[in-house]
Amino acid sequence: MIHILWVVPLLPFAGFAVNGLLGARVLPRKVVGWIACAAVLASFVIALGAVSGLGHLPESTPPGLVVDHEAHRVTQTLYEWIPLGPGKDGHTVSVAWSYVLDPLSAVMLLVVTGVGLLIHLYSIGYMEHEDRAGFARFFAYLNLFMGMMLVLVLGGSLPVLFVGWEGVGLCSYLLIGFWYDRMFDAKAGMSVADAGRKAFLVNRIGDTGFILGTLLLLSALGTMEIQGILKGVPGLSAGMATAAALLLFVGVCGKSAQIPLYVWLPDAMAGPTPVSALIHAATMVTAGVYVLARLAGLYVASPVAMTVVAVTGGLTALVAATLGVAQTDIKKVLAYSTVSQLGYMVLAAGVGAFGASVFHLMTHAFFKALLFLGAGSVIHALSGEQDIMKMGGLRRRLPWTHATFLIGTLALAGVPPLAGFFSKDEILWSALTGRGGNLVLWLAGVLTAGLTAFYMTRLYMLTFAGPSRLTHEAEHHLHESPMVMLLPLILLAIGSAFAGLVGVPHFLGGDAVPNLFEHWLEPVMPAVTGVATHGAAGAGEAAAPLSEWAAMIVALLASAAGIALGYTMYRNGPLPERPSLGVRLVRGRYFVDEAYDRLIVGPYRFLCRLGAALDARVVDGLVNAVGFVTDLTGEMLRLTQTGYVRNYALGFFGGTILILYYVLR
Repeated sequence: MIHILWVVPLLPFAGFAVNGLLGARVLPRKVVGWIACAAVLASFVIALGAVSGLGHLPESTPPGLVVDHEAHRVTQTLYEWIPLGPGKDGHTVSVAWSYVLDPLSAVMLLVVTGVGLLIHLYSIGYMEHEDRAGFARFFAYLNLFMGMMLVLVLGGSLPVLFVGWEGVGLCSYLLIGFWYDRMFDAKAGMSVADAGRKAFLVNRIGDTGFILGTLLLLSALGTMEIQGILKGVPGLSAGMATAAALLLFVGVCGKSAQIPLYVWLPDAMAGPTPVSALIHAATMVTAGVYVLARLAGLYVASPVAMTVVAVTGGLTALVAATLGVAQTDIKKVLAYSTVSQLGYMVLAAGVGAFGASVFHLMTHAFFKALLFLGAGSVIHALSGEQDIMKMGGLRRRLPWTHATFLIGTLALAGVPPLAGFFSKDEILWSALTGRGGNLVLWLAGVLTAGLTAFYMTRLYMLTFAGPSRLTHEAEHHLHESPMVMLLPLILLAIGSAFAGLVGVPHFLGGDAVPNLFEHWLEPVMPAVTGVATHGAAGAGEAAAPLSEWAAMIVALLASAAGIALGYTMYRNGPLPERPSLGVRLVRGRYFVDEAYDRLIVGPYRFLCRLGAALDARVVDGLVNAVGFVTDLTGEMLRLTQTGYVRNYALGFFGGTILILYYVLR
């Protein structure tokens, strides 16, 4: 099915058009939901067929397809999109609308369509109480989001990728602000519409860096095609490579919620829970990590950029993990967990373990989507309640939700042999032995693993264990979710349990259980996939202070300690409130938003008010002055236009006298 690769993103766009135009007035609700799901299902089936064809590419290909057998890459060019004229070498520079399928984009393609399909199916049950127009609008937005994400994943050039990049940013604004007439955070005075705008604006900051990095590469290499950029990297100076890599990384920080641009993601929980699962687990926020892996050759060429990426990822992982330990909103705990896990992925990329980064991206998509949808099932059962302090004792009343949520919790906590254990352990080993890896980054990762296990155990205990703290109304409406919501949970739980087996490290599996994931990505990233991974001779492995077994045991002990501490502290319900500086800092999210408001937003508003005053008093004053002078001149001239002939004759006579005087004097 490789020759119809272009259909994969087209089908969700078709679903968006049908539901957007006809869903609110013509189509029944069930038809709207199934059209949206069918569009994504068809994309998944075609993607599966196309990916299966990568292993045995044909020697002869139809027009429009270019095959690279060595890299297992297929490029499908649809048409010339942007002709830019002659370049530095005299050759015509243009940007084609092309899609690229290789092992890296194949992983993203299957994750986006597969997990996205389950989220679409889940949404049919979750959004059942929405009115007909809102139901159709929601699924139209979901399909549009899927189409844009698939364009991003398949884009063969940075401009095509950027169309999808901006598209998912727009869709996130629409989906986060879906309930735009509601209040999101009463304490902070933030509405749902505010949360959507915040996500949109923060991402635009990152996009500015992405655009500048793209233009810098165009000026230096004369191309914006991704493969052309990677081929031209050896000819770049160290400074140029560093500048381009760091500018693109600004975009990554915005989209993948890294310090300092992470503040939008927790507030993005204002959207419906399926939106949280779609945007913050499997698709949009992983786009930045995907760009790092796609441009791995550029980043490897710049040690400075790699260091910045690794430190940013490690710091983000640790800071976000500390923020997750004190949240009381079930979705915000998972939101900070997402930020932390994205930090893990960025950390892995920064130490050269791009394969480990993508591996964790894949496993994270399963268990984080499972956790968000499980949280949605709890919220659905409790008629909208999200405060975990008002839950407890739900494991008997919600058996299916409880069982699947527990699997997701253990997978995220890194408990073997679930998926999160293998991918997280590989990242930690890479942080210790990879290019630029060191003991400090590894310790930050281990501490993050312990904190993750703690706050996820806390979340599980306060939600499902201990005594019930439900209100009478919530107790009355408590019920298990319908099968249309439970089936995606079950399938995601299976993925969370077994997806990690495709990347079993060599020192654990030996020759009997090969690392299939690393082998799959090797044709795309041959220079970096083997760096600092299990069983590979990484650059710093010989000097590692711990063996692989010892490093794994330390990480497991950290996770076990976090689980034990969380269980001990919260097995009987919430702890008594003990306000302290540390608690206030964490509950206040280190007051980063307040700092941004004072240091950036406040001065910007002052400049806006100053500009408005200048506009009103200076610019408008000048315009009004011109109008006044013109009006005054007209009024004075009007005095001379009396309509009497004798006055005109007198004026003519006086003028004649003046002229004669001037001539004869």
